[in-house]
Amino acid sequence: MPPSLSEILPEDGTAGTLVGRLWRKGKPAGPAVIAVRTEGVFDLSATVPTMADLCNAPDPAGLARNSPGERIGPLQDLVGDLLAPIDLQAIKAAGVTFAVSLLERLIEEHAKGDPGRAEQVRGELNTIIGADVSTIKPGSPEADALKKTLMARGAWSPYLEVGIGPYAEIFTKAPPMAAVGYGAEIGIRSDSDWNNPEPEVTLIVSAKGQIVGATLGNDVNLRDIEGRSALLLGIAKDNNASCAIGPFIRLFDSTFALDDVRQAKVELEVTGPDQFRLRGQSDLSKISRDPTDLVRQAMGGAHQYPDGMALMTGTLFAPTEPRKPGGTGFTHMVGDLVSIRSPKLGTLTNKVNHCDKIPPWTFGTTALMRNLAARGLLR
Repeated sequence: MPPSLSEILPEDGTAGTLVGRLWRKGKPAGPAVIAVRTEGVFDLSATVPTMADLCNAPDPAGLARNSPGERIGPLQDLVGDLLAPIDLQAIKAAGVTFAVSLLERLIEEHAKGDPGRAEQVRGELNTIIGADVSTIKPGSPEADALKKTLMARGAWSPYLEVGIGPYAEIFTKAPPMAAVGYGAEIGIRSDSDWNNPEPEVTLIVSAKGQIVGATLGNDVNLRDIEGRSALLLGIAKDNNASCAIGPFIRLFDSTFALDDVRQAKVELEVTGPDQFRLRGQSDLSKISRDPTDLVRQAMGGAHQYPDGMALMTGTLFAPTEPRKPGGTGFTHMVGDLVSIRSPKLGTLTNKVNHCDKIPPWTFGTTALMRNLAARGLLR
């Protein structure tokens, strides 16, 4: 049964400028850039064949609102055809941007990927650090002083370096075109025994480094694999269907601006086939680095993305609640339903499966260009 519109749309419905992508059926079929309006879903592909084209326009929201497009139908009938709302953009992610996530990364590192040691390590680290890292501004003199103290005690870590040091952790979450969208299966590796969702606000950034909107993302993390070594980050993060983005991009306009992103609340609910239910919340106002700083560190004079970028901002949420009585903490189970909601961005929902059981990713950039050419949309 398809979700009600109130479940997927922001709390103010279609008041904002909502754009996305869906798979249009027909001959030939293919992805379309869409605008979601009160009157229904409109195909903007004749004006902007890719989402990168739209987001790199001088006024993305104005272009999306003023392009008439072809009405496809009501959103209710098209939810099952939604794709991730980005295409050619680089998919980047920032890590360790909240004090809680910093501590959890340290726990993973010291526990060497063993969830059974997590609680013991948590207590040990609180004693060793001896400071409330949430009050320390990254890159500040206070952060540098703590670094020197911890280094002298042999307690410095790569995670502390990016958590309170001058440089943020910015990594490639997935290649362009690899993200899944609303309703799709999201993947965990079958050889991971300790993993969790990471509900995050995702910034949509133009090629010029301008934040033009935002959406939701799930930066799935395999805690046991990353915990063995920070150098295993690629295996822990970039797998088939391990990145979900959506449901829509909300472009900046008179109803939604950067300050709304800075104050965004993100709610998470995981409902399992074992009747387990997990709830949590992430509050972007508690982030240690401003979104503009993360963008500045991800792209600029030293690094360019000519098609723009989608940047996940990190999460405050790190589940530690045991899934089973006497268990060692939370980890995903195949069949988990993960819903991420933010009042002004709507709801992103996905079901968990093993990466090798989800259909492989085959529609990449080459396929997109050929498809657009066959449909007469490239100019």
